[in-house]
Amino acid sequence: MIEFFKTGKDRPLLADENKIRKIYEAKRWSVYITLILGYAFFYTTRLGLSVAKKPLLDAGLLDVKEMGIIGSILLYTYAVGKFVNGFLADGANIRRFMSTALFMSAIINVVFGFTNYFILFAILWGLNGWFQSIGSAPSVVSICQWYSNRERGTRYGIWAGAHNIGEGITFVGTAAIISYLGWQWGFIGPGIICIFVSIIMYFTLADRPQTYGLPHIADYKKDYSAGKPTKSSIKELQLLVLKSPIVWALGFSSAFMYTARYAINNWGILFLQETKNYSLVDASFAMGVYPILGFIGAVFSGYLSDKFFNSRRNILTLIYGIAETSALVLLFITPPGDKLIDTIALGLFGFGIGGLIVFLAGLIAVDIFPKGVAGSVKGLIGLFSYLGAATQDWISGYLIDSTKILVDGKAIYNFDNAFFFWIGASILSMLLALTVWNVKPRE
Repeated sequence: MIEFFKTGKDRPLLADENKIRKIYEAKRWSVYITLILGYAFFYTTRLGLSVAKKPLLDAGLLDVKEMGIIGSILLYTYAVGKFVNGFLADGANIRRFMSTALFMSAIINVVFGFTNYFILFAILWGLNGWFQSIGSAPSVVSICQWYSNRERGTRYGIWAGAHNIGEGITFVGTAAIISYLGWQWGFIGPGIICIFVSIIMYFTLADRPQTYGLPHIADYKKDYSAGKPTKSSIKELQLLVLKSPIVWALGFSSAFMYTARYAINNWGILFLQETKNYSLVDASFAMGVYPILGFIGAVFSGYLSDKFFNSRRNILTLIYGIAETSALVLLFITPPGDKLIDTIALGLFGFGIGGLIVFLAGLIAVDIFPKGVAGSVKGLIGLFSYLGAATQDWISGYLIDSTKILVDGKAIYNFDNAFFFWIGASILSMLLALTVWNVKPRE
């Protein structure tokens, strides 16, 4: 790892307890608020293509297959990047690592807005996937560094809801920008904003507490509910993660859940436009309900599991899975014209996905492994998750494109086969999650 991005050396422990408390609490809040807002803005530079698909189709710049390929390229590079950067995050200075990634993603989005060729779209979006992959795992590492086991579920849940804020801003804000200024500004606008956000992040995030002369978070909070901090080396613990069947089961479960999540993220607006005759603005506002309820689902997941289930996540994982799968079925069977039911289905889907992202995509695995390898755990789960999401994108693109018929020179698409695929993936995710019902946490 480049020296600039490495975590600093531990400083001697400060002797003044009041000074320790003052510095700790100030940095905890600065780090946490920045992680929430910063991670939300990562999504504004990731999801622009989801909103711009119809304008790009109408302009004749890309067809559905090409969009599926571009979306898959981002997600495949994101998957590999999340795995690699998750392992790197365990030894990184999160302040520098994460802020630099958003800055690079922002620059790529600006350049994307000036592009007109498929091959350039694909290359740029693949690069964007790599830098986007440095958002999630470093955030989790930072939360584990600054928050103890008993408070981690609630904090993790609220942070995980940040992606819903980003999705909401994108589905509504970016759609409005595109409607008024054209598809190019759906990438240029968020890119310019995120350049400034990345600079703010550089000054408000922080390295590990020990690099400021502060104690380990478990010692500071006197929270040993998951045991004493382990003394094993990071490499030994990372090998333990790779060999664990629990992580692999969670990884496959998360992969199938992400299949459904990114199906709606990447194809939901086009589905509403093509199948239910929504305008771009109407479809975007209907989709806007999904991240709002997703945020609520994420926040409640961590809080409820900490408050009422003694930080156990299994029962709520099953409940959220049933909600998410039921919502997909409801959205599929609702006939065109019933916008209220569509909105309810998207809201329920968002609520279910919000909780599942918290549990399956990170928190359960982070709970049961030493916190010194939180980035590695998150990275490995992320690899599975986004391989599932990426594979979904090209399979969905193929299934949708294979139904294309021309009516008066206009292409019409059917989404039935794609929905069967998405619902089946959701059911498999629930079944796999049941295999880790009785896992126990560790510090």
